[in-house]
Amino acid sequence: MKLLNQFFNPINYLLRSVLPLIVMLLSLTLGIAPVNATGVYQMPQVSASDRNWVIDQAEVISRINEGKIGSALEDLANETGNEVRLVTVRRLDYGETIDSFTQKLFTKWFPTPEAQANQTLLAIDTLTNNTAIRTGDKVKTLLSDDTAQSVVTETVPAPLREGEKYNQAFLDASDRLVAILSGKEDPGPPQIAQSVSVEGTFKAKDETDTNNATIWVIGLLLAATVIPMATYYLYVR
Repeated sequence: MKLLNQFFNPINYLLRSVLPLIVMLLSLTLGIAPVNATGVYQMPQVSASDRNWVIDQAEVISRINEGKIGSALEDLANETGNEVRLVTVRRLDYGETIDSFTQKLFTKWFPTPEAQANQTLLAIDTLTNNTAIRTGDKVKTLLSDDTAQSVVTETVPAPLREGEKYNQAFLDASDRLVAILSGKEDPGPPQIAQSVSVEGTFKAKDETDTNNATIWVIGLLLAATVIPMATYYLYVR
């Protein structure tokens, strides 16, 4: 028993020392970090006629583009009475979807049919890039449900397929919504050029980083096992 204790005690000590290091390395390498979720009642209050056009909780829109979009939506409201608000959040509460979140936020901000009539709300969850839209009854005479869905499924996602181009996505969505709600012809979704895909022979950066993390973990576990055994062997000799 004493011999076993002499053998296992160094192992237990090293495992207690190494395991926290392994967890830390995995967290840093894989980018695991706590992110606060956003619920409807954590959003600022907005009412009809308020001049809050872009509510960028995810902080993905530049100040310049936020001003440009806000100016276009301000002009739209002054000229037509139609109001559009664009919302970004980083992450939704557990069990919430972008559709349910947008519906609840639309109802919270504009609780009556009269308040909702000229309103359009477009929201995106930047964790998943899922997007949803809600419109009032008067808006639907200009912006049909099919066209609104096209904004969500075609206009917004197009720039995001090339990377996190949220600025371009919201500029495109704003331009299209302003045109339609001003009574002009729908410019339609962005035209995506067809390109030839050539398969690369090099590993992607994410794949390389993940492989490096795996090698580190295996190396540390082997060290935690082999070093105590070698130490005990030398001690016995």
